[in-house]
This record gives sequence, structure tokens and C-alpha cells, in this order.
Amino acid sequence: MTTLSREKLINRPFADKKHYPYGFARSGDFSISESKLLQAHGSLFAALVDGKIEPSSDIEINYLNAALGQCEPQTPQAKAWVKYQTRINRPKAASIYGSKRAVTEYADDNMGIDDNSDLEIDIDDD
Repeated sequence: MTTLSREKLINRPFADKKHYPYGFARSGDFSISESKLLQAHGSLFAALVDGKIEPSSDIEINYLNAALGQCEPQTPQAKAWVKYQTRINRPKAASIYGSKRAVTEYADDNMGIDDNSDLEIDIDDD
């Protein structure tokens, strides 16, 4: 496996096929400018956060600190990255069909209604 140089790693367009298979611009989560910033600078942020490269300037140190949540993002690039991280790490939305646990609880409740073993019936013979 070849190791990418710092320049190739940084200049490579960033894409997240797992969370955004159709791209950032088509997701509806990001504006056009945010999508362009993520595509242009996302590889730098990902490499810094993953530890593949060390920050070489004060700007990159600020990027890394913002990405790690140690300070507020100051640049549009850092703001777009923090928004991206927030979107991919948000909790999963609940299904409109409920969860499996709720279904089993519902089935248990129905069994109590259908069970007639404790039901007493008095029939008056007049």
C-alpha cells in the first residue's frame, strides 16, 4: 500500500460515501458553500483528526482544536467541519413503526386480554 504524501492527502477532494452517498450538496444538510468547503478542506480536517498528519501552522492547529471541540470554530471551513461532525454523530431517529422492544411489550399486553382463564361467567337460570 502506497503512502500518500502530505500534499496529495490535503489536496484530495473529500467525500463521505457512507453518510452522504450522493454528495454533500445533494443531502440537504449543507448549503452550497458549506458543501464546497467540505469537499475542498475535509481531507485536511480528517487527516488532522485521525493523526495522519501533524499540524504545520497556526491555522492547522486552530482547525484541529475546533474539530476536537477545544475551541469555537472561527473560519468557515472549521464551521462546516463541525457541522458535518454534528450531523454524522447525531442520534438515530426513531422509526415510525416503533422498536422491537415495544412490539414485544405490546404482544405481552395482548396475551393478557386474550387469556380468559380467570374470567367468571354467571348464568342465571330463571
